[in-house]
Amino acid sequence: MDFSNETVIITGASNGIGRGLAKAYIEKGAHVIACDIDIERGKQLVEETANLDGACTFRECDVSDPDAVETLFHWIKQQNHEVSIVVNNAGVSHFQNLFDIDIEQWDQVINTNLRSVFLFSKNAASLWKDKQTGGRIVNIASTRAFMSEADSEAYAATKGGITALTHASAASLSAYGVRVNSISPGWIHTGDEDDLRTIDHTQHLSNRVGNVQDIVKAAFYLTDPDNDFVNGENIVVDGGMTRKMIYEH
Repeated sequence: MDFSNETVIITGASNGIGRGLAKAYIEKGAHVIACDIDIERGKQLVEETANLDGACTFRECDVSDPDAVETLFHWIKQQNHEVSIVVNNAGVSHFQNLFDIDIEQWDQVINTNLRSVFLFSKNAASLWKDKQTGGRIVNIASTRAFMSEADSEAYAATKGGITALTHASAASLSAYGVRVNSISPGWIHTGDEDDLRTIDHTQHLSNRVGNVQDIVKAAFYLTDPDNDFVNGENIVVDGGMTRKMIYEH
């Protein structure tokens, strides 16, 4: 795929899946505006991708802060960047006992994971609204929107909210030629593969743990301009785990 004429905003781009997505789009020629609060890793991303076909600009941004997001988009307008794709990837995974989590901790997860998706989607759509340019939004949700373990209330609520916000936004923005979809990753390993055990792989129907490239391929598919009949959809990328019936033998 060729994204050489695209400017892509990726939140949470300094580490993990976001970093992998940023590198992948840059390799395909895109100009990536990488947003994160991790400045050091963000600057490293710019250095590491300097010789690729595309380009990377790092911007420090607390995605949970409406003022910070507004400042970012003001800068984008000043720079005349023609943003065409937004990948809402930023998130925190904070698991805590239901009886111990306080409202500040709850709000931190909700605002970082869910409110940020609303803020970036609204601001990006405002850029596209009058231009009818066919912008594309991809939200990174999780299989935890559909299945849970204990102590994950805040995180699960945000990921379920993202999938709902995705199809609601797709309905609201269809009149402006904007497509909105989401990806729900399962176990995506971003560290050293040697740390994984055999059972980690074999418990998946695909017989392996996922990697960042699995999410990259889904994001490329959803942001391909030709795939305009896919809209308001959530794609599960989890090696079959949410479809697996599990018995204790």
